[in-house]
Amino acid sequence: MNDHSTSGRPTVADIRRVGQPDAIRQRRNAEHWSADVYGRRISPYLTLLALRLGMSANAVTWVMLAVGWLAALAVAAPGWPFAVLAVVLAHLQMVVDSSDGEVARWRRTTGPVGIFIDKLAHYTTEALMALALGVRAAGGFDAVGDNLAWTTLGGLFATLLLLNKVVNDLVVSSRAQGGLPPAKDAAEVAAPRVGGVARLRRAARFVPFHRLFHAVELATVIAVAAVVDAFVAGDAVTRWTLVGLVVAVAVTGLGHVTAILTSSRLRP
Repeated sequence: MNDHSTSGRPTVADIRRVGQPDAIRQRRNAEHWSADVYGRRISPYLTLLALRLGMSANAVTWVMLAVGWLAALAVAAPGWPFAVLAVVLAHLQMVVDSSDGEVARWRRTTGPVGIFIDKLAHYTTEALMALALGVRAAGGFDAVGDNLAWTTLGGLFATLLLLNKVVNDLVVSSRAQGGLPPAKDAAEVAAPRVGGVARLRRAARFVPFHRLFHAVELATVIAVAAVVDAFVAGDAVTRWTLVGLVVAVAVTGLGHVTAILTSSRLRP
Protein backbone atom coordinates (compact mmCIF):
# COMPACT_ATOMS: atom_id res chain seq x y z
CA MET A 1 0.00 0.00 0.00
CA ASN A 2 1.44 3.36 -1.00
CA ASP A 3 1.91 5.78 1.90
CA HIS A 4 1.62 9.23 0.40
CA SER A 5 3.22 10.83 3.46
CA THR A 6 6.58 9.33 2.47
CA SER A 7 6.36 10.13 -1.25
CA GLY A 8 9.45 12.05 -2.30
CA ARG A 9 8.07 14.34 -5.00
CA PRO A 10 4.34 15.01 -4.63
CA THR A 11 2.65 17.03 -7.34
CA VAL A 12 0.19 19.89 -7.05
CA ALA A 13 -2.55 17.43 -7.99
CA ASP A 14 -1.43 15.11 -5.17
CA ILE A 15 -1.58 17.97 -2.67
CA ARG A 16 -5.05 18.97 -3.82
CA ARG A 17 -6.29 15.37 -3.64
CA VAL A 18 -4.94 14.67 -0.16
CA GLY A 19 -4.85 18.12 1.38
CA GLN A 20 -8.16 19.52 0.15
CA PRO A 21 -10.78 16.79 0.66
CA ASP A 22 -14.47 17.64 0.36
CA ALA A 23 -14.87 17.31 4.12
CA ILE A 24 -12.55 20.32 4.49
CA ARG A 25 -13.79 22.42 1.59
CA GLN A 26 -17.46 22.07 2.55
CA ARG A 27 -17.21 23.03 6.22
CA ARG A 28 -19.92 25.52 7.17
CA ASN A 29 -17.82 28.04 9.11
CA ALA A 30 -14.17 27.07 8.89
CA GLU A 31 -13.32 28.28 5.38
CA HIS A 32 -12.82 31.99 4.74
CA TRP A 33 -14.20 33.30 1.43
CA SER A 34 -10.64 33.90 0.22
CA ALA A 35 -10.01 30.14 0.23
CA ASP A 36 -12.60 29.63 -2.52
CA VAL A 37 -11.60 32.71 -4.50
CA TYR A 38 -7.84 32.14 -4.60
CA GLY A 39 -6.41 30.58 -1.43
CA ARG A 40 -6.90 26.92 -2.22
CA ARG A 41 -5.61 27.50 -5.76
CA ILE A 42 -2.34 29.01 -4.56
CA SER A 43 -1.72 27.12 -1.33
CA PRO A 44 -0.63 23.76 -2.90
CA TYR A 45 2.42 25.49 -4.38
CA LEU A 46 3.36 26.85 -0.96
CA THR A 47 2.69 23.41 0.50
CA LEU A 48 5.05 21.80 -2.00
CA LEU A 49 7.75 24.29 -1.02
CA ALA A 50 7.20 23.59 2.69
CA LEU A 51 7.40 19.83 2.11
CA ARG A 52 10.60 20.12 0.09
CA LEU A 53 12.13 22.26 2.84
CA GLY A 54 11.22 19.58 5.37
CA MET A 55 8.90 21.86 7.34
CA SER A 56 6.34 20.40 9.69
CA ALA A 57 2.72 21.56 9.64
CA ASN A 58 3.24 23.29 12.98
CA ALA A 59 6.25 25.16 11.61
CA VAL A 60 4.08 26.46 8.75
CA THR A 61 1.47 27.58 11.27
CA TRP A 62 4.11 29.51 13.20
CA VAL A 63 4.97 31.23 9.91
CA MET A 64 1.29 32.10 9.57
CA LEU A 65 1.36 33.67 13.03
CA ALA A 66 4.46 35.69 12.16
CA VAL A 67 2.87 36.99 8.95
CA GLY A 68 -0.21 38.07 10.90
CA TRP A 69 1.86 39.90 13.49
CA LEU A 70 3.73 41.69 10.72
CA ALA A 71 0.37 42.75 9.30
CA ALA A 72 -0.58 44.20 12.70
CA LEU A 73 2.74 46.03 12.89
CA ALA A 74 2.07 47.50 9.44
CA VAL A 75 -1.32 48.75 10.68
CA ALA A 76 0.40 50.60 13.53
CA ALA A 77 2.88 52.32 11.22
CA PRO A 78 1.61 55.71 9.96
CA GLY A 79 0.87 56.36 6.31
CA TRP A 80 -1.38 54.66 3.80
CA PRO A 81 1.34 52.48 2.15
CA PHE A 82 1.80 50.54 5.39
CA ALA A 83 -1.97 50.11 5.70
CA VAL A 84 -2.08 48.66 2.18
CA LEU A 85 0.86 46.41 3.06
CA ALA A 86 -1.19 45.12 6.00
CA VAL A 87 -3.92 44.05 3.58
CA VAL A 88 -1.41 42.16 1.43
CA LEU A 89 0.03 40.43 4.51
CA ALA A 90 -3.45 39.54 5.79
CA HIS A 91 -4.24 37.82 2.48
CA LEU A 92 -0.86 36.06 2.57
CA GLN A 93 -1.68 34.81 6.06
CA MET A 94 -4.82 33.16 4.70
CA VAL A 95 -2.86 31.34 2.01
CA VAL A 96 -0.38 30.07 4.61
CA ASP A 97 -3.36 29.10 6.77
CA SER A 98 -4.55 26.82 3.98
CA SER A 99 -1.07 25.41 3.49
CA ASP A 100 -0.44 24.30 7.08
CA GLY A 101 -3.49 22.04 7.01
CA GLU A 102 -2.41 20.59 3.68
CA VAL A 103 1.02 19.81 5.09
CA ALA A 104 -0.59 18.19 8.14
CA ARG A 105 -2.89 16.02 6.04
CA TRP A 106 -0.06 15.04 3.71
CA ARG A 107 2.23 14.11 6.59
CA ARG A 108 -0.70 12.66 8.61
CA THR A 109 0.22 14.80 11.58
CA THR A 110 -3.08 16.55 12.31
CA GLY A 111 -3.70 17.08 16.01
CA PRO A 112 -4.59 19.45 18.85
CA VAL A 113 -1.19 21.19 18.92
CA GLY A 114 -1.64 22.46 15.38
CA ILE A 115 -5.21 23.55 16.10
CA PHE A 116 -4.01 25.43 19.18
CA ILE A 117 -1.27 27.30 17.28
CA ASP A 118 -3.73 28.08 14.49
CA LYS A 119 -6.23 29.61 16.90
CA LEU A 120 -3.44 31.48 18.66
CA ALA A 121 -2.35 32.94 15.32
CA HIS A 122 -5.82 34.15 14.36
CA TYR A 123 -6.81 35.47 17.77
CA THR A 124 -3.57 37.35 18.37
CA THR A 125 -3.39 38.73 14.83
CA GLU A 126 -6.85 40.25 15.00
CA ALA A 127 -6.43 41.55 18.56
CA LEU A 128 -3.07 43.10 17.67
CA MET A 129 -4.63 44.72 14.59
CA ALA A 130 -7.27 46.28 16.82
CA LEU A 131 -4.59 47.59 19.18
CA ALA A 132 -2.54 48.80 16.21
CA LEU A 133 -5.53 50.71 14.88
CA GLY A 134 -5.58 52.61 18.17
CA VAL A 135 -1.90 53.45 17.67
CA ARG A 136 -2.58 54.57 14.08
CA ALA A 137 -5.51 56.71 15.22
CA ALA A 138 -3.22 58.33 17.79
CA GLY A 139 -0.77 59.25 15.04
CA GLY A 140 1.80 56.47 15.40
CA PHE A 141 4.03 55.18 18.18
CA ASP A 142 5.69 58.58 18.69
CA ALA A 143 2.31 60.20 19.40
CA VAL A 144 0.86 57.54 21.72
CA GLY A 145 1.68 59.48 24.88
CA ASP A 146 -0.13 62.57 23.64
CA ASN A 147 -3.24 60.72 22.43
CA LEU A 148 -3.94 58.06 25.04
CA ALA A 149 -7.68 58.24 24.39
CA TRP A 150 -7.24 56.64 20.96
CA THR A 151 -4.90 53.90 22.14
CA THR A 152 -7.28 53.20 25.03
CA LEU A 153 -10.13 52.91 22.54
CA GLY A 154 -7.96 50.54 20.51
CA GLY A 155 -7.45 48.45 23.65
CA LEU A 156 -11.20 48.34 24.22
CA PHE A 157 -11.69 47.28 20.61
CA ALA A 158 -9.14 44.48 21.01
CA THR A 159 -10.76 43.27 24.24
CA LEU A 160 -14.28 43.17 22.81
CA LEU A 161 -13.01 41.52 19.63
CA LEU A 162 -11.29 38.76 21.62
CA LEU A 163 -14.37 38.22 23.78
CA ASN A 164 -16.50 37.90 20.66
CA LYS A 165 -14.13 35.31 19.22
CA VAL A 166 -13.74 33.28 22.41
CA VAL A 167 -17.49 32.79 22.80
CA ASN A 168 -17.45 29.90 20.33
CA ASP A 169 -14.69 28.23 22.31
CA LEU A 170 -16.76 28.68 25.46
CA VAL A 171 -19.52 26.68 23.79
CA VAL A 172 -17.10 23.82 23.15
CA SER A 173 -15.68 23.83 26.68
CA SER A 174 -19.11 24.23 28.29
CA ARG A 175 -20.48 21.22 26.43
CA ALA A 176 -17.41 19.17 27.35
CA GLN A 177 -17.62 20.10 31.03
CA GLY A 178 -21.35 19.41 30.99
CA GLY A 179 -20.77 15.90 29.67
CA LEU A 180 -22.16 16.60 26.19
CA PRO A 181 -20.55 15.63 22.87
CA PRO A 182 -19.47 18.36 20.45
CA ALA A 183 -22.39 20.18 18.84
CA LYS A 184 -23.12 19.30 15.24
CA ASP A 185 -21.78 21.93 12.82
CA ALA A 186 -25.14 22.52 11.15
CA ALA A 187 -27.31 25.55 10.49
CA GLU A 188 -30.31 24.12 12.33
CA VAL A 189 -28.25 23.73 15.52
CA ALA A 190 -26.90 27.30 15.41
CA ALA A 191 -30.26 28.85 14.50
CA PRO A 192 -31.94 30.77 17.38
CA ARG A 193 -35.19 29.21 18.55
CA VAL A 194 -36.69 32.57 19.59
CA GLY A 195 -38.51 34.19 16.69
CA GLY A 196 -37.35 37.76 17.28
CA VAL A 197 -33.70 36.77 17.64
CA ALA A 198 -33.94 34.57 14.54
CA ARG A 199 -35.31 37.49 12.50
CA LEU A 200 -32.55 39.79 13.68
CA ARG A 201 -29.96 37.15 12.83
CA ARG A 202 -31.37 36.77 9.32
CA ALA A 203 -31.41 40.56 8.89
CA ALA A 204 -27.74 40.70 9.89
CA ARG A 205 -26.89 38.72 6.75
CA PHE A 206 -27.85 41.73 4.66
CA VAL A 207 -25.57 44.03 6.71
CA PRO A 208 -22.79 41.61 7.68
CA PHE A 209 -20.70 43.99 9.76
CA HIS A 210 -19.90 41.03 12.03
CA ARG A 211 -17.50 39.90 9.31
CA LEU A 212 -15.37 43.02 9.74
CA PHE A 213 -13.37 41.48 12.56
CA HIS A 214 -11.47 38.96 10.49
CA ALA A 215 -7.91 40.04 9.68
CA VAL A 216 -8.52 40.42 5.93
CA GLU A 217 -11.66 42.52 6.25
CA LEU A 218 -10.32 44.52 9.19
CA ALA A 219 -7.09 45.36 7.36
CA THR A 220 -9.07 46.36 4.27
CA VAL A 221 -11.31 48.74 6.20
CA ILE A 222 -8.27 50.30 7.88
CA ALA A 223 -6.49 50.69 4.53
CA VAL A 224 -9.50 52.39 2.93
CA ALA A 225 -9.68 54.82 5.84
CA ALA A 226 -5.94 55.49 5.58
CA VAL A 227 -6.14 56.19 1.85
CA VAL A 228 -9.03 58.61 2.36
CA ASP A 229 -7.13 60.31 5.18
CA ALA A 230 -4.20 60.79 2.81
CA PHE A 231 -6.43 62.96 0.61
CA VAL A 232 -7.99 64.96 3.44
CA ALA A 233 -4.64 65.40 5.24
CA GLY A 234 -5.64 64.17 8.66
CA ASP A 235 -6.59 61.19 10.81
CA ALA A 236 -10.31 61.91 11.08
CA VAL A 237 -11.51 59.01 8.93
CA THR A 238 -9.26 56.52 10.71
CA ARG A 239 -10.45 57.76 14.09
CA TRP A 240 -14.13 57.60 13.18
CA THR A 241 -13.51 54.16 11.72
CA LEU A 242 -12.14 53.03 15.08
CA VAL A 243 -15.18 54.43 16.88
CA GLY A 244 -17.53 52.70 14.45
CA LEU A 245 -15.70 49.37 14.81
CA VAL A 246 -15.93 49.52 18.61
CA VAL A 247 -19.69 50.05 18.39
CA ALA A 248 -20.01 47.29 15.78
CA VAL A 249 -18.04 44.73 17.78
CA ALA A 250 -20.04 45.52 20.94
CA VAL A 251 -23.34 45.00 19.11
CA THR A 252 -22.00 41.88 17.41
CA GLY A 253 -20.80 40.38 20.69
CA LEU A 254 -24.15 40.96 22.38
CA GLY A 255 -25.96 39.43 19.42
CA HIS A 256 -23.55 36.50 19.33
CA VAL A 257 -24.13 35.60 22.98
CA THR A 258 -27.89 36.01 22.61
CA ALA A 259 -27.97 33.80 19.52
CA ILE A 260 -26.01 31.05 21.30
CA LEU A 261 -28.22 31.10 24.40
CA THR A 262 -31.39 30.90 22.30
CA SER A 263 -30.10 28.15 19.98
CA SER A 264 -29.51 24.43 20.47
CA ARG A 265 -25.73 24.77 20.74
CA LEU A 266 -25.71 24.33 24.53
CA ARG A 267 -28.42 21.66 24.62
CA PRO A 268 -28.22 17.86 24.27
